[in-house]
Amino acid sequence: MANKQAKKALESFKQEAANEVGVNLKQGYNGDLTSRQAGSIGGQMVKKMIESYENGMK
Repeated sequence: MANKQAKKALESFKQEAANEVGVNLKQGYNGDLTSRQAGSIGGQMVKKMIESYENGMK
C-alpha cells in the first residue's frame, strides 16, 4: 500500500479482529497460522466491515 497510514490502520484492524477470535498474531510474518485461524481473522474483519456499513446506512 502506498499510503502508510492506511496500512497501519489495516494492521490495527487485523490485530483487533485476531484478538476477538482468540488468535495470537505476531508483528510481521504469520505463516505459521493454520488456514482455519487465518480464515477466522478474515471472516471477523468482513463481519465488522458489514456491521459498520449497515450502521452507517441508518
